[in-house]
Amino acid sequence: MLIRKKKLIRDRTETDEMGTPCAPLTRVVALAVLRNPFAGVDQDDLTDLFEYGASLGAQLAADAMAALDAPPVSYGKAAIVGANGTAEHGAALLHPRLGKPVRAAIGGGQALMPSTVKLGGLGCFIDVPLGHKDEAWSFDHIDTMTIAVPDAPCPSEIVVCVGLSDGARIRARVGKGPNR
Repeated sequence: MLIRKKKLIRDRTETDEMGTPCAPLTRVVALAVLRNPFAGVDQDDLTDLFEYGASLGAQLAADAMAALDAPPVSYGKAAIVGANGTAEHGAALLHPRLGKPVRAAIGGGQALMPSTVKLGGLGCFIDVPLGHKDEAWSFDHIDTMTIAVPDAPCPSEIVVCVGLSDGARIRARVGKGPNR
């Protein structure tokens, strides 16, 4: 796995959208920009990407954990695949093996880790979905952190993201919803 760069994006909110002080919320996305070994190649066996995903999960979770102010309660993952790859390349990094080392780093995680994969070019925005690590039906924790990397992904690269949050949305008031 050839990583060109790693980046950490940290977002700390201390007031709501109206300017009213609130309990602080820290959300972080740790990401890696890596060369896609299958860019431009018609390959059915993506096992190498499964292994890369496990390694990236451990690395990126450690980076994200170090940037939080409190223990994580929400998590998510995302990938942007450059034009010479396919969405399946991003899925192969995220789904089979990336989650287990993230769960190990944060000390658990019973709920599915929300995810998204898309094809995109330089500076492409992606919404990194966040959901409660143990309670999938906690609507107050369903959130998104929108990020972009100005110089990635190049056509033969993939941006892999792990997001963590130490709380629910600011002034969340939805709960579990009336019709769950």
